[in-house]
Amino acid sequence: MASIDTKIAAHIKHAYENASPFRARMDAAGLTPADIQNRADLSKLPVFSKDGIIARQQADPPFGGMLAAPMSAVTHIFMSPGPIYEPAGHDAPEMRESAAAAYRAAGFSADDVVLNSMSYHLVPAGMLLDQALTSIGCTVFPGGIGNSELQLKVMKDIGVTAYTGTPSFLAILINKANEMGLDFKTHFNIKRALTTAEPLFAPTRQLFVDNGIEVICNAYATAEMGFIGINLDGGMAMQLLDMPVVQVVDPDSGADVASGMAGEVVVTNFDEIYPLIRIGLGDLAVNMDPNPGASQQAERALILVGRTGDAVKVRGMFVHPNQVNFAAQQVPGIAKVQGVVTQENSRDQLTIRAVLAETASASDALAGGLKQAITAVARVSVDAVEFVAELDADAPGMVDNRDWSA
Repeated sequence: MASIDTKIAAHIKHAYENASPFRARMDAAGLTPADIQNRADLSKLPVFSKDGIIARQQADPPFGGMLAAPMSAVTHIFMSPGPIYEPAGHDAPEMRESAAAAYRAAGFSADDVVLNSMSYHLVPAGMLLDQALTSIGCTVFPGGIGNSELQLKVMKDIGVTAYTGTPSFLAILINKANEMGLDFKTHFNIKRALTTAEPLFAPTRQLFVDNGIEVICNAYATAEMGFIGINLDGGMAMQLLDMPVVQVVDPDSGADVASGMAGEVVVTNFDEIYPLIRIGLGDLAVNMDPNPGASQQAERALILVGRTGDAVKVRGMFVHPNQVNFAAQQVPGIAKVQGVVTQENSRDQLTIRAVLAETASASDALAGGLKQAITAVARVSVDAVEFVAELDADAPGMVDNRDWSA
């Protein structure tokens, strides 16, 4: 197997020769492929933000010129919030293997029948997880999202032994079973779970333990990069996987931060069809490196501490202030809005604070229209609308009031 430095050098050369926007980035930085031959050399290249990807795709749809292969090599096109279009090819071995490694670490095996409750619609999560699970021999039930009563029936009928999806939906399944008079621990056989797309708060984890789930893994992943790190012990540290290449950098300079310091998570993939190199994810994390300068990536860990920008993840989906504002503009009678995220019973709650236009009056119909508009744009349901007299001129578009220390 090629070393990581050899893979990086070859990948940089491929992207430079086949993706003109990447070549332009390199040229603007005064770099050639010969200048980037290993992981350390990646730091010579300026970080490119996810917002930059969105802007490039909007200027040159659908992929912003970043596709490094002919369209005939693309088998699927997904869409993540932003929107960001994501092409996928016949094979993405690094993403699939990173996800498979996470499942193996969580004890998933060919003996497991797995409920995959991630969406197979629009976003890449459901399919990626499905491919990773089947690659290690698991049998997968592609449940997708929602339909909790039906999914509980299927879980009993086919003997599901493991779960993967958001922690909030597993909590919903457990609570729904109890409402139906079923004891989850005795009537179901789920012994392991790998959750992702949301934080796994301590009370939710304890709910899983109390209901007989013996192995609980939480994974840090993104739509563009796949699985990045995992946690098995319930602590805050996410142990990094071998791939993709992960750096934690100073948001201003792009230089790697020292162990114990916080910086932006920057990731490089090895996708020959859609090379994403030195992409700033907007996540802030503390770099945990036991042997700085000498450790392998899988020996390092991250502690996620927040976001560099204004977007907030709600029930596994990033909600951007511009999405909320755009939706509100489609609803006559709404002058200004702000999204507020809290958590109740292990579920993210999205409340919209809305300022009325001068001629408008608060009503259930207006609140319903605003909910519908925001849900259509952001693909996250709104739990409540709160009409307020005013919002400060500099009020953030999204506010995260969840207790991250819980």
